[in-house]
Amino acid sequence: MNVFRSTFSSLRNRNFRYFWFGQIISVMGTWIQRTAQTWLVYQMTNSAFLVGVLTACQFIPILLLTLIAGTVIDRHPKKLILLTTQTGFLILGVVMTILVYAKIVQYWQILLIAILHGMLQSFDTPTRQSYVVELVGQKDLMNGISLNSTVFNLAKIAGPSLAGILMVKFSVGFCFLVDSISYLAVLLGLFLIQQTPALIAKTQKRYLWKDVKEGLAYVWQHAAVRMSAELMLIVCTLNYNNNVIIPIFAKTVLNSGAQAYASLLSATGIGSLIAAFLMSYLSRFGLQRNIYLAVGLGTATLQTLMIFVHSYPLAIAMMVAIGFCNMVFLNQSNASFQFSIPNGLRGRVMSIYVLLNQGTTPIGSLFVGSVMDVFSGAWGFPSCGILALLLLMPVLYLNRNLVGKWLHPTQR
Repeated sequence: MNVFRSTFSSLRNRNFRYFWFGQIISVMGTWIQRTAQTWLVYQMTNSAFLVGVLTACQFIPILLLTLIAGTVIDRHPKKLILLTTQTGFLILGVVMTILVYAKIVQYWQILLIAILHGMLQSFDTPTRQSYVVELVGQKDLMNGISLNSTVFNLAKIAGPSLAGILMVKFSVGFCFLVDSISYLAVLLGLFLIQQTPALIAKTQKRYLWKDVKEGLAYVWQHAAVRMSAELMLIVCTLNYNNNVIIPIFAKTVLNSGAQAYASLLSATGIGSLIAAFLMSYLSRFGLQRNIYLAVGLGTATLQTLMIFVHSYPLAIAMMVAIGFCNMVFLNQSNASFQFSIPNGLRGRVMSIYVLLNQGTTPIGSLFVGSVMDVFSGAWGFPSCGILALLLLMPVLYLNRNLVGKWLHPTQR
């Protein structure tokens, strides 16, 4: 019972419960949409590169807008921002549903919707990340961060699997319809939240760029946060391209279809979910820096070893392991960024986290899409893993004193 209470301590807060359960349904719908959209584009184009372009279009706006979004988030109530972005997602879902059902959908239309989705996500994701502290307070922040991560991974397990079933039993268009309906859950949850006074920075009379620089300066001046940013820049750019790699890997290496693609995505979600609950329990012990370093290297190593994987059962096992490492890495990166942030800077600092987590995705997706088009789907994971390991080594060497402290936290 004590283990259960420790793992779910932040859910004692009524507002966080509404937020958390609403997000589970909404994010599940998003994963159904992403799975169906990627498969639709690959079926339409038969090109790994064009799948990479799709992913790039969704995340380029995050690269361009997220730092500005962080300043906006610190200036305005986060609940209002989330109501706006979630409504926007709902509208885009409805448009995509109509295009597919009317059988008039074209590749350029999907790219345009992806860009608009990315623009909304530039504001939505850092807002959700920084909103947690307002819902759970500083005491349960670490646990709230971990449980907030479980939302993503519960959806990552159920979403792709359900998408595979819906595509086989019904149609791709039905997946977009389900996604549209799912946003109603998070909107309802937000409406039910009885908002306490919002944490808003008193920066209205300053220039946007000065506020952006203040957030960047905070990250640069704190060595532990700066190193986390350097690790994220490499790992998130190269080792979080499953949406691009897995459909091509499933078709060209495993010689399978939509269900195998969905199952491989779900396997990464299972590994991530195990990690999320483990980190929720361990949150009471604070940051786990030694584990953080291990999983950063671990995910790059596992992806390198994927060159030897040609069977479905082994691929499933590797996806579980990769999902586990990826989840722990993001969980500890998130905690490292949020730990002891002044509330007036929280939106801006978390926008940098989202920029590194998702904004660099276009670089990785275009890189791996090109590699798979030139060589084969078998080189998707290994090319990313090998390059990540080569880039991580100098970063760890240059920060060797800090690495030593992280590996031996009890030593002074």
